[in-house]
Amino acid sequence: MHIVHLSLTNFRNYERLELDLPPHLTVLQGDNAQGKTNLLEAIYLLATSKSHRATTERELLNWSVPKEGLEVARLLAQVQKGSGTIQVEIALMGTYPGVGTVLSSTESLEARLVQKRIKINGINRRAIDLIGQVNVVLFSAQDIDLIAGAPSLRRRYLDLTNSQVNSRYLRTLQQYSKVITQRNHLLRLIGEHRAQWDQLDFWDKELVEHGSYIIDARQLMVAELEELAQPIHHQLTTGRERLRVTYLPSVGATEFHDRLQQVRQREVAQGMSLVGPHRDNLSFLVNDVDMNIYGSRGQQRTIALSLKLAEARFMRFKTGNAPILLLDDVLSELDLTRRYHLLDFVTSYQQVIITTTDLDCFTPAFLAQASLFQISEGRVTPL
Repeated sequence: MHIVHLSLTNFRNYERLELDLPPHLTVLQGDNAQGKTNLLEAIYLLATSKSHRATTERELLNWSVPKEGLEVARLLAQVQKGSGTIQVEIALMGTYPGVGTVLSSTESLEARLVQKRIKINGINRRAIDLIGQVNVVLFSAQDIDLIAGAPSLRRRYLDLTNSQVNSRYLRTLQQYSKVITQRNHLLRLIGEHRAQWDQLDFWDKELVEHGSYIIDARQLMVAELEELAQPIHHQLTTGRERLRVTYLPSVGATEFHDRLQQVRQREVAQGMSLVGPHRDNLSFLVNDVDMNIYGSRGQQRTIALSLKLAEARFMRFKTGNAPILLLDDVLSELDLTRRYHLLDFVTSYQQVIITTTDLDCFTPAFLAQASLFQISEGRVTPL
């Protein structure tokens, strides 16, 4: 799998970009704040329908062309897969409400500002239809947060990875999210004496049905990731460390319903669902020491790298297509040994796109295999 052509219009700092991307290795060199990360972000967005770093979609727009009701940003990619070539397109539409515009109680300013339209091969599609069409694995300096950050980041990682290879998982996850929203609303109504306790029975059944599938799917995925990550981590640490990756569900699938009965009064008192995969976590142990708590920054970074390399192999095994690897200025964060192992690993993939500020991070042999581009002020030129 690889992107043949990428087109960006009014995305971030790119007013207009047309770029033919060669297969195998591409290195994008440029100073900071020139648009390197934005280009990888666009590819990630075309694969997952979401940015990996923007908090709102209006952050993605180049505001130099504010035209109410018209398309203000467009991303387009021609992608070569084993089954043929597909075209993926995302358009972000601005509505720009005027000063003094009154929003309804259920409407957000974000919704008024940006609407997202997705097309696959020219046909309008939903985000759920897009995910899995193009598989990507993103390496970034923020990967360390998978180990040291909040549990929600690890749940998001599990969901994004599983969704790219399992469409049923993605559909179930969406249904589960809707059930949680409805159930939490009902819990608050019961707490305010505006609904009956037995109304929870239906939502408990839905929660167990969808949540149990998510728990089981995550359990299987983590077991496979651990099996793939252990030898990688062993190599990265020259045999000094043994990595264990453990899924920590808040409840087992077989005891889910009984646990809901036990915590029902607490849930009503707090107005929220306290049991289910939305409360799960991941544990990383190195030589039986909890790295979430006691790991050094270097250890946590190495675990994150091992996990991402395992993720790439996991996706290739599950889909039969090698994912596109996106490496966002990660080499400068690694020592020479880990840098060597990472570059050696990625050369086996069909398309790898790497950003860097310094070409000295690469060996001459690696650069000889790669297509080199320079990014400056949103312009991309061959080196």
